[in-house]
Amino acid sequence: MTKKASIGVTGLAVMGRNLARNLARHGHTVALHNRSEQRTRDLVEEFGSEGDFIPAYSAREFVDALERPRQVVVMVKAGAPTDAVIEEFAPLLEPGDVIVDAGNAHFADTRRREAALRERGLHFVGTGVSGGEEGALHGPSIMPGGSKESYESLGPLLEDISAKVDGTPCCAHIGPDGAGHFVKMVHNGIEYADMQLIAESFDLLRGALGYEPAQIAEVFRTWNTGRLGSYLIEITAEVLAHTDAATGRPFVDVVLDQAEQKGTGRWTVQIGLDLGVPITGIAEATFARSLSGHADLRAAANGLAGPSRSPLTGSDAERFADDVEQALYASKVVAYAQGFNQIQAGSAEYDWNIDLGSVASLWRGGCIIRAKFLDDVSAAFGAEPGLPTLLTSGDFRKAVEDAQDSWRSVVSTAVRLGIPTPGFSTALAYYDALRADRLPAALVQGQRDYFGAHTYRRVDTEGTFHTEWAAEGRPEHKS
Repeated sequence: MTKKASIGVTGLAVMGRNLARNLARHGHTVALHNRSEQRTRDLVEEFGSEGDFIPAYSAREFVDALERPRQVVVMVKAGAPTDAVIEEFAPLLEPGDVIVDAGNAHFADTRRREAALRERGLHFVGTGVSGGEEGALHGPSIMPGGSKESYESLGPLLEDISAKVDGTPCCAHIGPDGAGHFVKMVHNGIEYADMQLIAESFDLLRGALGYEPAQIAEVFRTWNTGRLGSYLIEITAEVLAHTDAATGRPFVDVVLDQAEQKGTGRWTVQIGLDLGVPITGIAEATFARSLSGHADLRAAANGLAGPSRSPLTGSDAERFADDVEQALYASKVVAYAQGFNQIQAGSAEYDWNIDLGSVASLWRGGCIIRAKFLDDVSAAFGAEPGLPTLLTSGDFRKAVEDAQDSWRSVVSTAVRLGIPTPGFSTALAYYDALRADRLPAALVQGQRDYFGAHTYRRVDTEGTFHTEWAAEGRPEHKS
């Protein structure tokens, strides 16, 4: 009897190849397929000793190599290429078979595909995978959506190859249809915010204290031993400590200061607007990348006046690095609080019933934002599943309240020295807006009613009202 594969991977670029290798290393027989046959041959030739691979050079051969229910992992570019692969394989599959999209698809596309394939009796599992090419090979964080039935067969394989923290797989069923890709999108949005805050911390330590990158690397290494310990802090220290071989200069000084993006941060902001969720930290991080790329605009504005940048001295300088650590932690809590609020809103909008504690738990390892901090996030949502915001959770509330004097000092110092800190500043503004008894939105409502008769509500009685602003005496009417 011909041996069958328990799972197959089509699309053998770096991520697909490494996922296939990871599966084989864990004892699973893996069918391989790629549009370019040579890429399939190269994988078997180079890594065939790592496990059992069944190379296939046509869609039919690939499908026939899989045991039922067939599980086909698609690792191609998002959008039209993914649709093309689905249409190539779906007619060859049978009811109950599973197609897994493990790329960075937009969750709305995943919802569309899941509904269409369900009509054909097939399961479609949109799966977020985080950790880059190294994570794909050694253990990523995996966020699968789709039906519970599909997870019964697929889940054990994904949990097997995922990262593990304290023996727990960084993989769990997120929810129906597009839930997995939605959570991965928000993960990436939080990643944008986290990276922006870290970059601002670097800029502050250099601009306000005059530290060189190697000195700042040591500061980050110290931070990595405490509550900010994370993959991003760790690699930031490595990048800042690196010296460019060609020039002998700090590596960070020879890199063009124009950050790029692949779109997931922008998607997160767009969906935040659609859902009415204020994810200001993610938005500012996304816009900061956008602004960095507008070279002509920046060149035109380069001569605009600003304050002098005299480095801090004395006692101010001595405590500033500690203040930045406090501001970074508080701003990070805000960014994560906003991201989890967006997941809550998406879950409610699409009836996904997402477990926020579980999401935080599976981000503890394998993914780009993995951090000690996420143990506390998972515990907070585990203790209070209906938690409205991390900012009101006991330990987080106390930490942010304790940090606020330093946070305010850092933001005011940045303003005084002309160092841009959109991430820190918007996080603080969000915190202050949340805790305010009254917001100036009351005036905005009055303005809207004046020019557009958009109505308003009152604090002292139920209903909606409109004032006839042009009429004598400006009478008020209940709508």
